[in-house]
Amino acid sequence: MFKESVSEGGLAVVTGAASGVGLVAAQRFAEAGLGVVLADLPGEKLDAATQEISKIAGAGQPVLGVATDVSDMAQVEKLANTAFGAGPVAVLMNNAGIGMSSKTWEAYDAWERMMDVNFFGVLRGVQAFTPRMIEAGRPAVIINTGSKQGITTPPGNPGYNATKAAVKVLSEQLAHELREAGAPISVHLFVPGFTYTGMTSGFFTEKPASAWTSEQTVDFFLERMSAGDFYILCPDNDVDTTRDKRRAEWAIGDIIENRPPLSRWHADFKDAFAEFEKSGKS
Repeated sequence: MFKESVSEGGLAVVTGAASGVGLVAAQRFAEAGLGVVLADLPGEKLDAATQEISKIAGAGQPVLGVATDVSDMAQVEKLANTAFGAGPVAVLMNNAGIGMSSKTWEAYDAWERMMDVNFFGVLRGVQAFTPRMIEAGRPAVIINTGSKQGITTPPGNPGYNATKAAVKVLSEQLAHELREAGAPISVHLFVPGFTYTGMTSGFFTEKPASAWTSEQTVDFFLERMSAGDFYILCPDNDVDTTRDKRRAEWAIGDIIENRPPLSRWHADFKDAFAEFEKSGKS
């Protein structure tokens, strides 16, 4: 559906577009001939990103920077009004997200803030844009940015994991409902691997060898989206696609085998998981 959407022209709307994979995605959409609406918090980063994409866009390709806090429905609805006022929306990329430390019985404010941005921010985008995309009746795509932490849910930051698990479920339901409605809109769950972005750069003075760049991650995603994939788990320099699949398979195995939750990190299953993962390496 992505190729069809691009061939008919229109706009790509990207939230969290001022840096990282959001900015690279905006670049790629502009290079593909689409107009771009960049949405992010107001400030110099958004202004600079908008200027950067304007230099890439060709004649007749609108480029707009729209200050948007995705935790505010009124601002997301204003973003939708601005976008549809500039032209048909061919791509909606709900990408804005934040990371904060959390524990299950602590940091309620962090849980609430991450859920408001990472999950409800995506839901607000879906609800503000999808009805009008359906009404337009033209090929389009909706991209929701998830995380492997929402699939294998490793220990360490349960609040963040929960938000990304919710994005996965929302995306699956959205894809099903659009398919049943016969709408020419495909949905894709974008799951970056270890990527050196603004969110991760605060922990490292330079890009770790195991991380991919935002460009590598976005280009892999676009290739798989063009092939029609819904679940797009991006590899990195440490974890390849086969390893991702084995980890996901083990995670669902906790339910099927009734193992302890998160058995991958359980002392009694450590050796079993290591052997399982090793047996699936290509």
